[in-house]
Amino acid sequence: MRKRFFIIVTLLSVATIISYALILSPTFQEKIGWRLNSWIIRARVWLNPPQEVVFSSEPIGTPDPDALPSPNVDSEQTGEDAPIEILRPTATFAPIPETFELVRGEYFSQHNRWNYCGPANIAMQLSMWGWEGTHDDAARAIKPYKLDKNVMPYEMAAFADQQPGLGALVRVGGNLDTLKRLIAAGYPVVVEKGPQFRDISFHITWMGHYQLFNGYNDREEFFIAQDSYIQADYEQPYETLISEWRSFNYTYLVVFPETQKNDVLNLIGDNADVNQNYKNALKKAQDEIYQLTDVDRFFAIFNYGTNLVNLRDYEGAADAYDQAFALYDDLPEGISVPYRILWYQTGPFFAYYYTGRYTDVIKLATENSIEMVRDDEPALEESYYWRGMAKIAVGDKQGGVEDFSTCLEYHPGFDSCIEELNKQGVYP
Repeated sequence: MRKRFFIIVTLLSVATIISYALILSPTFQEKIGWRLNSWIIRARVWLNPPQEVVFSSEPIGTPDPDALPSPNVDSEQTGEDAPIEILRPTATFAPIPETFELVRGEYFSQHNRWNYCGPANIAMQLSMWGWEGTHDDAARAIKPYKLDKNVMPYEMAAFADQQPGLGALVRVGGNLDTLKRLIAAGYPVVVEKGPQFRDISFHITWMGHYQLFNGYNDREEFFIAQDSYIQADYEQPYETLISEWRSFNYTYLVVFPETQKNDVLNLIGDNADVNQNYKNALKKAQDEIYQLTDVDRFFAIFNYGTNLVNLRDYEGAADAYDQAFALYDDLPEGISVPYRILWYQTGPFFAYYYTGRYTDVIKLATENSIEMVRDDEPALEESYYWRGMAKIAVGDKQGGVEDFSTCLEYHPGFDSCIEELNKQGVYP
């Protein structure tokens, strides 16, 4: 009996050692491990589909664009609740060629790395200005945790600003003419958009993606894209871009030599002024609400809320997001829903937090972001930050500290979480 027990314990120990050796073996992971992991994720998605999670706990009925709030700037900016004055662009620009292509720099693929389109695209954009780093160099700065689900545009711009002699700017509400005008003047542009790609669970689904443009062709209506996911010199149709770009408020990022900043500002007209840029984008979103249906209309209302957040009209933004989420939950079956949207865009957290809706922040950060991850790596530092902020606001100090600490596990050095921990007397 004792001999049999000894044999069983020995076999279990050997099996455990072999299992750990395989798990830690790069060769095993490269050839077999990732396949096993992908099947586990597929099973989790099948058993608990993230796209079936709703956003609105209390339906507000059919969204009505006429019920959206008239935008107001906050009293701290103007001293009174004055309507936002939206000025239409009046600048005239020199004609540009019908086709144009900049000589591209280094091409970086995001494959064989995890969520790498941010590092790959900023590295490609910088390389066109003589930068000699790689996408891995960029990732060490803007994506220090390798499984981070997203890199924000402001993080990419900040990294570009840190490079000697270079600067960067991010704007929203872009259009095809602005992109072409910048490219024709010598400035490659990165856009943030939401295409339908096959994810790690082998489902075709909406997700965030960056794309670098270094040329265009008006005759055949496409941009020349250095697409880190698809291929170099990819022909991106104008029409498809507009549809995909809408889901990120038509955001674009330009990098330039510091000495040429004024040239870039002149090329974007009155969008050079950040506040006016948000006002222009707000008007664009408002127009689209009346023109679009289904998921495109959801994005338009969501963008309306995001632009109000940027203009610090948090009450109006919260109302807009309420309508957007109600529309999301009522979308027809068969539509690929953007369930990952809070992984990439944090406007609702701002709006609900600054209107005192802390439980809504906690709910959204938990149910519609962190718990939607099916690979056991909810590397979403912004979601943990906002949930921590809301927990502190409702008196849950321990929960807030835990979330800020988790935030730093997934993004070491994330300043906002360090600052909030310091306020609670914790010094990581």
